[in-house]
Amino acid sequence: MTDVVLSEVRDRIATITLNRPEARNALSRAVIKGLRSAVRAAQADDGVDVLILTGTDPAFCAGLDLKELGSDTGGGSVADTQPTAETPVAKRGPLPPGPKPVIGAINGAAITGGFELALACDFLVASDRARFADTHARVGIQPWWGLSVLLPQAIGLRRAREMSATGNFCDAQKALEWGLVNHVVPHDDLLAFTRGLAADIASSDQRAVRQIYATYAAGSLVSAGDAWLVESDAAAAWQGKGLDPAEIERRRQGVVDRGRSQL
Repeated sequence: MTDVVLSEVRDRIATITLNRPEARNALSRAVIKGLRSAVRAAQADDGVDVLILTGTDPAFCAGLDLKELGSDTGGGSVADTQPTAETPVAKRGPLPPGPKPVIGAINGAAITGGFELALACDFLVASDRARFADTHARVGIQPWWGLSVLLPQAIGLRRAREMSATGNFCDAQKALEWGLVNHVVPHDDLLAFTRGLAADIASSDQRAVRQIYATYAAGSLVSAGDAWLVESDAAAAWQGKGLDPAEIERRRQGVVDRGRSQL
């Protein structure tokens, strides 16, 4: 039987691939279990600094497996993944929380639950074949993995409302214009380009990267005014751990050299 989720670790980058192409990588209970297990393993692996999440062509993810949704198979259904009122905010999304960045490499359609999965990534790189749609209202279900929070953060409230109410698709170029994705690249270049960004992250000070990401996460859970306090408190705590001037100078020079090479 083919694994429905694949995971490969190379050069401190874990690439996790939804591998159910015959169902357009729809999120069955088995896929969700495998995905969460792979993410937890990568987040716990000292040999991994960055995660990439993608899908086996032709789709990134078509959303929840509607054949399983609400079914009673004796082994549970995808409906069991819905968070409850007692679920901590950090654990309400489709991906287990962790300190390492997760880049979404969107290789095709990301629809409804698959769209929420993309939004759960820290940022997105899209193939020119990528498309995004929120069809919750068209199907007659509600988002439960944070779409109503994360989509407005990415593209603004009015555009988010339009996508949710219409169910219309947003292509890769429009997603770039709206700020939903950071880059659009030719389909065949998607993983190579994304791995390049992951390598850039892996070359940074990992303690600093993870603290910055933790600060972003904490700030996103409070009001804008409180977010400024979260950031300043985190910075003060970071400074209080003690800084090695020689190490900072070494890294500063590395930044200068790298910047010159990119001009």
